[in-house]
Formats: sequence, structure tokens, C-alpha cells
Amino acid sequence: MQISRTVIVAGIAAIVALFLLAGSFFTVSETEQAIVLQFGAVQHIDRTAGLKFKIPLIQDVVIYEKRLLDIESPPQEVILSDQRRLVVDAYAVYQIVDPLKFYQAVRTDEGARLRLTSSMNATLRDVLGGTTVTTMLSKDREGVMQAIRAKVNDAATPLGISVADVRISRANFPESISQSIYSQMNSERQREAAEYRAEGFEQAQEIKAKADRERTVILADAKRQADIAHGEGDAQATAIYADAFGRDPEFYAFYRSLDAYKKTLGGDDTQYVLSPNSDFLRYLTRPDLTKAGPSK
Repeated sequence: MQISRTVIVAGIAAIVALFLLAGSFFTVSETEQAIVLQFGAVQHIDRTAGLKFKIPLIQDVVIYEKRLLDIESPPQEVILSDQRRLVVDAYAVYQIVDPLKFYQAVRTDEGARLRLTSSMNATLRDVLGGTTVTTMLSKDREGVMQAIRAKVNDAATPLGISVADVRISRANFPESISQSIYSQMNSERQREAAEYRAEGFEQAQEIKAKADRERTVILADAKRQADIAHGEGDAQATAIYADAFGRDPEFYAFYRSLDAYKKTLGGDDTQYVLSPNSDFLRYLTRPDLTKAGPSK
């Protein structure tokens, strides 16, 4: 019985020893940093990775991240300096750089998120309240974001936090005024389209008028050249007729009469009442005249 009691005591002692031994060590990874507390008071800070020692049952360890963390703020409506309203969502990227200040100010990650969210919302209302929609849509937007980041970082410094960046992930007009803005934009685009169509029609009219003027000039020049060519042809024909008349007047008269017969007597339904002794019919009623032939 004495042996059993000794074994039990030894076993309990071994378990207690193992428990105390297990509680004497903790590990810190490469991405973590630790604060060792003794009865709630900070004893020291471990920033290096490895196996660490603490007094069991007396000292506790709080682990914080060393990596960059992110936080998103809920959508909120802000009023810009031009009295436009925007619903904005923002997010921040931050890092715990002073775990002692962090522990003393907020203790937990949840507490830090609440403080940062409140600071971001207040800063967004403050900074965006001094800008306009035009600024937010231009290259000056980057300067606005830098101002927001600087203010949020100033508010986070006492918490042992460094804010690396703050960005607006979404900025929309409230639903109540979106439709009116879209209607206004649509009207503006229609007005611009009407102006472009009017300018296009005006240019088309100018091009058409220019083409009509050029056409008139080309036709007039062509007619002038045709009249000149026709006149030259008539002159040549007259010269040829005059030359033929000068060489043999009788043959020339005979040739002209044949041409007149062809033009006047060629129709089937044409009737003429002429005297047989008419000079017009002399080559038809007096064949002997055609035998004279051209003079040598």
C-alpha cells in the first residue's frame, strides 16, 4: 500500500513537472512578435523568431502579427465641397510597429480595427469635404489619397500602428440622384451628337456646293471647247464647199441638189406640189444636165 501511494505521488509530481515544463516555453514565428506579461505588467518584447522561455503560471504571452494587415471601412455618404454627395468605400493597409503601445492602447486586433475604422471615416468626411467630383476624377485624386493616408497615420501612431496606404475602393453617387445625373449625361451626349450631325451636314453642303461649282465650270469649259471645235469644223466645211464650188460650180450645184433631195424627199408620207419646171427639180426633169460632168 505504501508503494502504491509513492507511485501515485511520483506520477502526480511528474505530471505537474511536465505541465510546468510545457508552460515554460513558447515559440515566435518569423511573422510574429510577442509581449511577455507578468501579472498584467509588460516584462519584455520578443521580435526574433525561435523558442522562448517564460515563467509558468506567472507570466503570459500575447502574440501580434508583424506582417501588413488590411481593414475595410463600411460604405458611408460624404458631402463634397461642390455639394455633391458620394457613397465611398475605403480600405487601409497597416502594420503593428510598436507592440507595447499597441497593447497599452487597444490590446487586441479587434480594438485596433474599431479605432482605425472610426479614424478612416472621420478623415474621409474631413478631406473629401474640401474637394470636388472633378478633383476625384482627375490626376489630383492621388494627392487627396495621400492627405487621407497622412491623417489616418497620424491618428494611428499613438496606437503603435503605421498606416502604409489608404485607398477608396468605390465611390458612387447615391441612388436617389444617380438617375438624374445619368439623364443629364444622356442629354449632354445627345446635344453633342446633334452638334456633330449639324457640323457634318454643313460640311456636306459645302462639299456639295463646291462640287456643283466645279461641275458647272467643267461643263462650261467643255461646251466652250465643243463650240470652238464645231466652229472650226464649220469653217473647214465652208472652205471645202467654197473650194469645190470654185473648181466646178455645176457639179457643186448638182451635189447640193442631191443632198437636198435626200433630206426633203426621203420621207414616205411627205407630199410636195411643185411645177415640173421648178429649178429645184431641174436635175430630175432634165437628166441631160447630169451628163455634163465636172469641168476640167
